[in-house]
Amino acid sequence: MGALMLAEGGTFQPPGADSFVLPPIFGGVTKPMVLVVLSAIIVGAYFVIATRNLKLVPSKGQFVAEFFYEFSRNRIAREQIGAKDFKPFVPLIFTLFTFVLVNNLFGLIPVVQFPTMSRIGFPLALAAVVYLVFHGAGFARHGFFGYFKHIMFPPGVPKPIYVLLAPIEFLQKFLFQPAALAVRVFAAMFAGHLMLLVFILGGEFLLLEASALMKPVSVVGFLFAIAITFIEALIQVLQAYIFALLAANFIGAALSEGH
Repeated sequence: MGALMLAEGGTFQPPGADSFVLPPIFGGVTKPMVLVVLSAIIVGAYFVIATRNLKLVPSKGQFVAEFFYEFSRNRIAREQIGAKDFKPFVPLIFTLFTFVLVNNLFGLIPVVQFPTMSRIGFPLALAAVVYLVFHGAGFARHGFFGYFKHIMFPPGVPKPIYVLLAPIEFLQKFLFQPAALAVRVFAAMFAGHLMLLVFILGGEFLLLEASALMKPVSVVGFLFAIAITFIEALIQVLQAYIFALLAANFIGAALSEGH
């Protein structure tokens, strides 16, 4: 999670962006790379094992697996894409939700303690997949020129307004939406982990380096760290949900007959 950095004279130097730059474990392989691969193994292995012997009265493992699948299928994909078109996209939405969730929760697991999505490259890669899928679905549904008409010229708008609206809609669909999808989860994981570092390392500094009078204050830092940990856990789950929800929403908008 990062070592305490002390300047000369024992003054506390708070953590910053450099705290997220981790040295390679071996070769050019870094901890976040290992965690991404590990998360894919964890998600795949869990659902294979949990659904290997399906029962009418599910075990706890089967119940959790079915809950995540049902939630991704009906509460995200079906509601955002529509009952007519959602089924082909359920595997993608389910994978995005569970994959992002596990990578976010890595930030709370002892020893690991690093949310992979706090490295912008990983959210960008996932956003690129969503980008290709929802635009590909739109082109397949409406045709090449029909899709541009669909996203840039919504019906019911006075024609002179299209001069301003068309480029805005184009930039929104082809640039701003996918960028915001990646930045949203990255910023939340980066900021949350940075806050945890501040209070944990601050409490450690007060406990080990401060005067005897100030050492009890370290308890406040640790208490804030515990409180932020619970808040961060909630945010990590919400961000995984929001990422999958927005991905499904973009697909649904691309496939819709109206704007």
